Amino acid sequence: MKTFQLTFILLLTFIAGNAQQLQEYIAQALVNNPNIKAYEVRYNLAEEMVNEAAWLPNTEISVGYFASEPETRTGAQRARFSARQMLPWFGTVGTRQEYASSRAASDYMDYIIARRKLGLQVAQSYYDLNSNQARQKVLEENLRLLESYEDLALNAVEVGKASAVDVLRLQIRQNELHQQKDILEQQFKAAQSKFNALLNREGSATVQLFPEIYIPETDPVIADSLQLNPELLKFDRLYESVVQSELVNQKERAPMLGLGLDYVPVQERPDLVFSDNGKDIVMPMVSLSIPVFNPRYDSRTKQNELRKQEIQYQKQERLNMLDATLENALSQRNEARIAYNTQLKNIKQAKDAEQILIKSYETGTIDFKEVLDIQEMQLKFQMNQIQSVQKYFTQSAIINYLIKM
Repeated sequence: MKTFQLTFILLLTFIAGNAQQLQEYIAQALVNNPNIKAYEVRYNLAEEMVNEAAWLPNTEISVGYFASEPETRTGAQRARFSARQMLPWFGTVGTRQEYASSRAASDYMDYIIARRKLGLQVAQSYYDLNSNQARQKVLEENLRLLESYEDLALNAVEVGKASAVDVLRLQIRQNELHQQKDILEQQFKAAQSKFNALLNREGSATVQLFPEIYIPETDPVIADSLQLNPELLKFDRLYESVVQSELVNQKERAPMLGLGLDYVPVQERPDLVFSDNGKDIVMPMVSLSIPVFNPRYDSRTKQNELRKQEIQYQKQERLNMLDATLENALSQRNEARIAYNTQLKNIKQAKDAEQILIKSYETGTIDFKEVLDIQEMQLKFQMNQIQSVQKYFTQSAIINYLIKM
């Protein structure tokens, strides 16, 4: 199971010291999440059904008392005691257990799928928190930048190089950024509560985040196969369970052997003396139960064949959907890298433009409206860059979910 726990953090190993934190959160979720515990109980229940499959038909015991005692040569019969045990055909019990084991294997795949999905949810929720934190840091940096602009504007107003309107524009812009930051803080609390809910812990518990997030220079090599995804392997387990079900059907259509014993106590005849006087009757019995007029076994065979066809079609349909999801995730991740690199260039150029405008202050030609426009563009580029990083890691987590074993 350790392999499944680590699946979702393999991509992040390039971030030294931080991937370990996400790994620990995923491990906590896999241990504490109630939904995973429910799946684990369900699998344990399926395993216990293997023991249940070792059943035999009930032993039949009967007692009869002769209200009118039949008289025989050796004496009167007073009662009858009978015991009988029907036994299924050779190998039937073992085949039933194999069938129960195959059903448990299918439930086990549900358990594995649930674990993988939980790991994916934890990773994506973690990226959401990191993205929110990065946005807040960018807003704080821009607020500090606007404060420095405000000082320049106030000085320019004093020397007649700017108007009070420029100061007001800067202050309005600061108010807007404060509003965005306050909204992000509220969204962070909600995202934090959602993340902690996956770990089944207090909603306000602190989450250790990355100091910064960025896209690596190269993408990890995809070495595993989509065919190893548990959502597909589950269909193989279901198919095997149908095969085992047919084996059980063939065993159950075979005769059942019955072993029994009748015991009849006999009362002695007082008027005669002979060697077998009052000798009790002991009668071993063997019976055979043959399903001659029972079409249900043929019907079950046809049902199992149809069920196998259904499973094959379902697997192919699921494979097509997963393949399409994988291609989309790869495409979205590539788009995120392209957008990230573009934003890097835009941010650099916006900073260069900002420096040009600030230097123009020395010549008395500064236009604070242009400064605000550049600052707004720079903020937009930074936010888009963070969004690209989040998108990259979110799609990478989906890729890992689809192809990692």
